[in-house]
Amino acid sequence: MTNYTKLPAILLLADGTVFYGKAAGKIGTTTGEICFNTGMTGYQEVFTDPSYFGQIMVTTNAHIGNYGMHKDEIESGSIKIAGLVCKNFNIQYSRKEASESIQDNFQSENIVGISEIDTRALVRHIRNKGAMNAIISSEITDLQQLKKKLAEVPDMSGLELSSHVSTKEAYYYGNPEANYKIAALDLGIKKNILRNFDDRDIYVKVYPAKTTFAEMDEWGANGYFISNGPGDPSAMDYAIDTVKSILEADKPLFGICLGHQLLAEANGIGTMKMFNGHRGLNHPVKNIIKNHCEVTSQNHGFGVIPDEVRKSEKVEITHVNLNDDSIEGIRVKGKKAFSVQYHPESSPGPHDSRYLFDDFVSMVKGELAW
Repeated sequence: MTNYTKLPAILLLADGTVFYGKAAGKIGTTTGEICFNTGMTGYQEVFTDPSYFGQIMVTTNAHIGNYGMHKDEIESGSIKIAGLVCKNFNIQYSRKEASESIQDNFQSENIVGISEIDTRALVRHIRNKGAMNAIISSEITDLQQLKKKLAEVPDMSGLELSSHVSTKEAYYYGNPEANYKIAALDLGIKKNILRNFDDRDIYVKVYPAKTTFAEMDEWGANGYFISNGPGDPSAMDYAIDTVKSILEADKPLFGICLGHQLLAEANGIGTMKMFNGHRGLNHPVKNIIKNHCEVTSQNHGFGVIPDEVRKSEKVEITHVNLNDDSIEGIRVKGKKAFSVQYHPESSPGPHDSRYLFDDFVSMVKGELAW
């Protein structure tokens, strides 16, 4: 196969900043909101996480692709990032279990990337200037043409994206003979969430994003899960209405990431676009209820508005981020409903927060209440 990584490529940011590098993956042009992930491992799980839909990923780790691509280390059926920016794009890989190189994988999935740029300088620029749109091209060298294309890219604020990555048809996961059933609203669900439920004797039915509570309730689930996903939660009235209906029916409910934001919106608490968001595997979070710290995996560009959470009479704060005091977890007073902003299923990342799945199962069984 032709070594495309020797061909020139350009990264242009919305503020006019330009980086020149070498092509990685498929030759072409791609656009999206640029963000960075600080994880040292787990690039394949990150690439396939539906929450990254529409985003160009900058990896701060110096080497990407060095352990190849494995057919089982995926969080969805395809790569979801809009493009990749990295320092070293390693086509040669060292792992016998890997099924193909990152280059072959990107070629087959039509992913455009750029390598051999100073990612440290880029990350510092994004950190200081905030999230913004960007364009990568290994086929267009005219900056004016790239600027014109970039100007057409919509801002992430106000975008409803979950319906683009959600399942089109309901499906089941786990053991049909399991003792408990959970209905999951797929807004961009990661496979490791389903694995965590299956490990706890839970049979899951996964529903398309725009399914109503009434439709899900027909299955007779013991509890409801609202998944992670991409886009702006305030643009998702359909999902907010579903969460409200679950709460009104007083059913057990657990939300992760986007699900956390929607639980807040359903209780009259607003959400906001963050300056940079949190993306990485080592974010410290304090569990206020249990008075302990956990190291968490995170991926979100939106968050709940802290002041509105603190003023709310409907919810109480359960978790806070120790880096910036952002709200990482809430539970609804008088209801069997709670959520976290981070990813307890990790993949990639630490397993400190897996207890939240156990808490939810205990709530479904009627053993946990507040």
